[in-house]
Amino acid sequence: MSKSIINSQIRNGVWQGELTKAKGAPPRLTISHQGVALDQVTCTADSARGVWRISVPIPATMMNDGLQTFVVTDEAGSLLASFSLLAGEALADDLRAEIDLLRAELDLLKKAFRTHCAKD
Repeated sequence: MSKSIINSQIRNGVWQGELTKAKGAPPRLTISHQGVALDQVTCTADSARGVWRISVPIPATMMNDGLQTFVVTDEAGSLLASFSLLAGEALADDLRAEIDLLRAELDLLKKAFRTHCAKD
């Protein structure tokens, strides 16, 4: 069974993922951004599910405008996963950001409409 990252997510500034093949010693993983390795990578065994739970806090200094890509590699340098953060002006032309903005504006309109109808 080859190693792979599953169930990855970012919660409260911490990237989390699960590494399949949880046998033996904890994996030696490197999570890096623009060639700089992140500190505080933790690997915790979940033997009931047969995975290693991986987590690393994303430093605030690495959260900048534009697309920021982080890569997860094993001790052999093989790419296991990557994740990206997109923020700032780069979002101005992004369709997902436009849809999110439209949803927020629609919520405001619905609230104003309900308030208006309740007055009558």
